[in-house]
Amino acid sequence: MSAGADEHPGWWGRPVAETRWVLEAWRLSVDPLFLRPTGVPRGDGRPVVLVPGFLAGDQTLSALALWLHRIGHRPSTAGFLTNTDCSDRAYDRVLRAVRRAHDRHGRRVAVIGHSRGGHYVRALAAEHPELVSHAVSVGSDLNGMLGISVPTQAAVTGTRLTLGALGRSRRPGCFTLFCDCPFAQAFRAPADPAVRLTSIYSRGDGVVEWEGCVTPGATNVEVTGSHVGLVVNRKVYRAVAAALAEPELEPDAARDAQPAPGRAG
Repeated sequence: MSAGADEHPGWWGRPVAETRWVLEAWRLSVDPLFLRPTGVPRGDGRPVVLVPGFLAGDQTLSALALWLHRIGHRPSTAGFLTNTDCSDRAYDRVLRAVRRAHDRHGRRVAVIGHSRGGHYVRALAAEHPELVSHAVSVGSDLNGMLGISVPTQAAVTGTRLTLGALGRSRRPGCFTLFCDCPFAQAFRAPADPAVRLTSIYSRGDGVVEWEGCVTPGATNVEVTGSHVGLVVNRKVYRAVAAALAEPELEPDAARDAQPAPGRAG
């Protein structure tokens, strides 16, 4: 998330409904889709980098990583404990993970991001088609980043103040709509047509306003479920498998030969 609590007041979300994630996790754990995946497209060994949401760490995506491995992909994470760092610093971390996966496997990478993680996915889809073939966001506001509940906005404001006090912010507007860092510029840029961008969302999301997840230029896929539970939602897993099965598109030759300057390697 990248907005302060005073910038988009009014919607309190559905905090009680978010407890559904426990039932969603249980339903996934006993579903044949998870235990012995059938009826979904098999992967061809493509590397996949997973990025967690705000206040979440890599461990929240462990079930998804296990399942992706079972269906033939090569998942890895970016090394997040809480995903609360300066957005530009966090984006650099994700980019380094994508570069490592690209170099290790010798091919373009798929990136999947939940909530705030989807913001980095969106930026990569615009800035690095030479590295990324498929970009999948799950429960992410891809239009403005700030379509979130009041309690979440309060947590964002607290994080913004803490980062400022610790000197971790690269720009004065860090964690606001007014930040002009390289990440924010990449997020606002159009997604490259060579990257298959998919946005998976739920109208029952109790943290992110679902309207912000529906974005032009993406394949927008609606599922049912809570925001937290999207990472353990069997319908999301089916949608992810379908998105990753879409044929890879060729990136622009010039950008393939010379990646965008100014980013961490």
